[in-house]
Amino acid sequence: MKTVHASPAIRRSVIRLSLILIMLGTLVQVSGCSTNDSEQEPGARSPSANLDPNVAPVTQGAWYRPGIEVTWQWQLQGAVNTAYDADLYDIDLFEATDEVIRTLQARGVKILCYFSAGSAENFRPDFAQFLDTDLGRTLEGFDDERWVDIRSQNVVEIMEARLDLAVQRGCDGVEPDNVIAYESQTGFELTASDQLAFNRHLANAAHQRNLAVALKNDGDQANDLVDYFDLELNEQCHQFAECDPLFVFLQRGKPVLNAEYVGRAADAQSLSATLCPLANEEQLSTLILPVDLDDSFRVSCR
Repeated sequence: MKTVHASPAIRRSVIRLSLILIMLGTLVQVSGCSTNDSEQEPGARSPSANLDPNVAPVTQGAWYRPGIEVTWQWQLQGAVNTAYDADLYDIDLFEATDEVIRTLQARGVKILCYFSAGSAENFRPDFAQFLDTDLGRTLEGFDDERWVDIRSQNVVEIMEARLDLAVQRGCDGVEPDNVIAYESQTGFELTASDQLAFNRHLANAAHQRNLAVALKNDGDQANDLVDYFDLELNEQCHQFAECDPLFVFLQRGKPVLNAEYVGRAADAQSLSATLCPLANEEQLSTLILPVDLDDSFRVSCR
């Protein structure tokens, strides 16, 4: 029987909640409680990748470049429902089947392949390649996933190998997740410059492989990254009033895909009455989805 893991969307929501609590000064931190016995504060570091935060963007190439009006579907758990009339599907790099990819692409649908670029999930086939010094704190509430040191050469090489896998699997682009480590309690002393260097390297490495690449959240650095990424994929920018920094993508003719989460299909329909007119006016491609991203319901504002 296939093991069902907590969805990446749930992980992201928990991280967001933790950040909010930190900002409000209500997150209690007790020494020794934030990590388990096998998860000590990192000491010696892996060899550094020495990434350049000022590297120029790779802009010349024939990779897929979605337009502002693109429609999409996002499903990371369960058998992928291929029946939606959408231009773009975002599915899991490791778990989506070849049949799903072939079926969608046969009718002209583009495929965005999801993977976590800022964490190590112990159920992924390449988990053993991470060094002990690469691994930081557990993501809040999820014992099977730990932050990684984005300054590590080994981490960079693992992520580049995941880009190679995306090419091998026939993906048209990628969605690297967890690229806001500098704002999180990772166990590493990561700066905004570290994140900028890592994100820019990821984008350039994707383009060098003829892959489109989505910036996941990271609205605070959107202005600095818009020239490197082909689209923005955001979670709950309406709910958290974080849409405005993303408009720089629209100004450059690049789409903003946004997902808002509710608990039930009835809630999705109710929310759409007020949310969708605003999202459409702002030219956001907004979906209202379950946080599990399991296709139990879906409302598209387009």
